[in-house]
Amino acid sequence: MSAAAATPAPARQDKTTGGVKGKVRVETGSSAGVTVVVRRGDDQITNATTDGKGEFEVRGLRPGSYGLTFRKAGLKVGKVEGVEVRAGKMRSLGGGLYMSMDEGALAIIQGSVFRQDGRSLSGAKVELALLLPDGTAKKLESRLSSIETGRFVFKLTPEAARYRLTATAPNRQPATQEVEVEGAAIYRVALSLAPAAK
Repeated sequence: MSAAAATPAPARQDKTTGGVKGKVRVETGSSAGVTVVVRRGDDQITNATTDGKGEFEVRGLRPGSYGLTFRKAGLKVGKVEGVEVRAGKMRSLGGGLYMSMDEGALAIIQGSVFRQDGRSLSGAKVELALLLPDGTAKKLESRLSSIETGRFVFKLTPEAARYRLTATAPNRQPATQEVEVEGAAIYRVALSLAPAAK
């Protein structure tokens, strides 16, 4: 009897407090793991972290006006002010929260593709893959080396990770190189494509 009476309790909404929820989108990387700080003036009230879909929810807030700050390494800090919370209500901010890259806090892989004679090779396809702990590779994105200099650039969040670059071009043997990213910095790469065997 007592167990049955206690079961509905978690589902009951506290009518004296409210909450806020929303979805964060990011320019690069995953929208998971964004820290959401709830403020009243300069005082931090509580915080939450976005899930794998970039969604967050904060409950138990007293009625009033709040500010939210969004933080994640490699992204510019985002802020929303004047969020009104009402008793017994969940305020939805929707999916309009967008965080752009912070150029000064990125891992940037840049390099060039060359022919075997040392001249730059334009139009080569350069693929970037994340090397996972189980040994598999997850393809992320690709670029074409530039026409003038054979250069390419990938901008990434600065979490420690290992990446593989693979360059391919018609009538050339592919070339690969692995890059160990350890934080915000510029990582330089040179890929040389030899002529395909006849």
